[in-house]
Amino acid sequence: MSTQQMLYIVITIGAIALVYMTIKDLMGKKGKKEEETGNSGPATGNSAAVLPLQLQAYERLVLLVDRINPQSLISRLYAPEMTVVDMQISLVHTIKAEFDHNIAQQIYVSPAAWETVKTLKEQIITLINQLSAQLPQDAPARELNVKILEIFLQAGESPSELAAQILNAEAKKIMK
Repeated sequence: MSTQQMLYIVITIGAIALVYMTIKDLMGKKGKKEEETGNSGPATGNSAAVLPLQLQAYERLVLLVDRINPQSLISRLYAPEMTVVDMQISLVHTIKAEFDHNIAQQIYVSPAAWETVKTLKEQIITLINQLSAQLPQDAPARELNVKILEIFLQAGESPSELAAQILNAEAKKIMK
């Protein structure tokens, strides 16, 4: 089995795990909420004051997911003179900086939503590091970019798209 196939399998398994965890968490929360409140109506009191903050947090996390999407990163960061190592460092640094900038959002979102974002970040960094290790360090960055884009094109629905769908679904649930 090729390394590319292994990476595809890892990404797919990770995406499935994210979807499973989110659905499980959402189902558990809905049942608990209905038991506590006696209904599934809109929030009142402090909950109503927190709702805009929660929605803003989900919006920021969806933006984060889009910004750390490898296709988006490559188009923003690539310069023709870069080597594989330069590109790897730039990609990983940018992903970590984007994540760190949004770390406080975990206060307002469900544990499953936050775990989705964390797992996505780690999957992308792992993929970049694994693909970089397969290439000579002084090779042009274009070679790494092509490998990364090939993996995501073969995957069909990317983990970033799945994470965004999970975040969108959770945001819609809290608005009900």
